[in-house]
Amino acid sequence: GRSPLEVYLPILMMYVLLMAAVNLLPAALAGYREKGILRRLSTTPVPPRRLLGAQAAIYLSVGIVVDAVLLVIGVGFGVPLPRQFAGFVVSLLLVAAATLGIGLLITALATGERMANAISLVVFFPLMFFAGLWVPRSSMNTVLRTISDYSPLGAGVRGVEQALAGHWPSVSPLLVLAGYALLCGAAAARWFRWQ
Repeated sequence: GRSPLEVYLPILMMYVLLMAAVNLLPAALAGYREKGILRRLSTTPVPPRRLLGAQAAIYLSVGIVVDAVLLVIGVGFGVPLPRQFAGFVVSLLLVAAATLGIGLLITALATGERMANAISLVVFFPLMFFAGLWVPRSSMNTVLRTISDYSPLGAGVRGVEQALAGHWPSVSPLLVLAGYALLCGAAAARWFRWQ
């Protein structure tokens, strides 16, 4: 009984965050590494976590602005505003943190821009599948839906859909998202190298 835009708006919002964090961020930072820019930055007193944090803030800002525009367009075309707006914002911010953690981890592991792009593509498509881009989560069988529940975007879609329906997101998707953000972010800071 919902319009296609209403069904796919949360997925499109996740897509924007994932694209910024997993496709754009790693390629940019790995490109800086490849060109020697990071090596020059290593001579300054700036620790890696500050550089990673600044880059994450830039791509987070881009994602938030585009998601706000998508929400305004959706509301303009009849999608109701989230009934639990605070839960909606918390869910989206946790999705952003989780995807940024994954993107920073890819950055830490990739030796150059081509490798970063290759890893990003390998990660991007399964995450979008489990978010429900090609097969809606409601149409997935039990195994796929369970995997989706423990994937960052599947958990994000669950949280956002609950907020859109007027409920505070349940604890499990929020914990999944926080876990990805913390584990991937910590691993990225640990394995980051300037050269």
